[in-house]
Amino acid sequence: MKIVTSLSFRGQCREAFEFYAKVLGGRITAAFPYGDGMPGMEITDPKQKEWLMHAWLEVGDQALMGADMDLPWAPNIDKPKNGFDVTLHTDDIAQARRWYEQLSEGGKQTMPFGETFWSPGYGAFVDRFGIPWMVNTNTGPDWKPSQGS
Repeated sequence: MKIVTSLSFRGQCREAFEFYAKVLGGRITAAFPYGDGMPGMEITDPKQKEWLMHAWLEVGDQALMGADMDLPWAPNIDKPKNGFDVTLHTDDIAQARRWYEQLSEGGKQTMPFGETFWSPGYGAFVDRFGIPWMVNTNTGPDWKPSQGS
């Protein structure tokens, strides 16, 4: 079994997935625009014909799915995302820091990257596309937090 997070955007899915693929070293294996949809799909706004109805990004053995939505299709698409985070875990603190810095660029850092009582390197942010993320460094068997963490 594989559990895959599906992300919703409002016209930014292609841009977001290209950015995620670059930062995470993944590849987009599907990107189907609404304009290529089934006959009878009522897409009247020309810009929405280029929006993606389905995107798939593979990173190693993991994946993200995505689509563009508009208010009539997803009434809360214009509101901040709430109740989930895309979470990245690695044993490499330098890699975790790079992911944090690159993915949070242009977004809002909600917890600066640094040591916590559970991790030598953790941070949280909302990226420039409105998607909440957490980046976590796994601990080794001998890791202990510094004083005051």
